[in-house]
Order: sequence, then structure tokens, then C-alpha cells
Amino acid sequence: MSLPDPELQPEFYGDVPLKRALAWGIDVVVTLALTLLGLVLTLFVSAFFLPVLFGAISIGYRTVMLARYGATLGMMITALKWRGLDGREPDPMTAFIYSAMHTGLWTVFPLQIASIVMILLTPYRQGLHDMVLGTTMLHRVAPD
Repeated sequence: MSLPDPELQPEFYGDVPLKRALAWGIDVVVTLALTLLGLVLTLFVSAFFLPVLFGAISIGYRTVMLARYGATLGMMITALKWRGLDGREPDPMTAFIYSAMHTGLWTVFPLQIASIVMILLTPYRQGLHDMVLGTTMLHRVAPD
């Protein structure tokens, strides 16, 4: 199994940058809601560690969703799927590394900017973490 070639079947990658941005926004809302739940459950004691709590929840949420479903809730809503360049769903360890790298890129903002530029310019619409892990996002079902 392999991925559709971006040259021969560009419809699988055409709107991916926009869909990735929308999916990211949805996932931020989900992560914020889970973080708020964590604050309430710990009687707001975890507020002293809010950045750590948010990062841990973000990594946990993305890892579980990607390992189990091959997409986060945002990706599901925007009809994206996450695959290795060989076309297969990545394993749980790859999902964890991907999630940790995604969170880490936001802590080193110039790297996040570089990742966004890469999503806009590379044929497979890969961010920095996708390039390192050999993964990409594509349309679940390509448009007509």
C-alpha cells in the first residue's frame, strides 16, 4: 500500500493546509476543555502547573486519538487522515512522538513557523514533525 502521488492525484492534498489549520483550531478547543476539566477535578491546585497540564493533556489527547483512530477529533471533522508515507496507519509510539513533537514545536515558535511553511510548500503537505517521522495528512476521501 502507498499514498496517492501528489503529482498524479493532487486532489488528495489540495485543501490539506486549510483543513489542518481548521482541525488544529478544533483540537485546541477540545484540549482547552479537557484542561479546564483537569483544573476542576484537581480543585484548581493544578493551576500552579497550567502550562505543564495543558501540554500533558495535549500530548495525551493527540496520542490516544491518533493511535486509536488515525485522526484527532478536528481531523475527523475536516475529513483528514494521518498516514505514513507507505500508506499505513502509524503505530502508537509514532503517535506519541508525533504528539510530543507537535507540542514542542509550539514552545519553539520559529520551528512552528518553519513547519507551517513546509506544510504550504511540500508536495505531501508535510510539517516538520511529519518530515522527521515520515508521515502526512491527506483527505479521507478525495473530492471530485
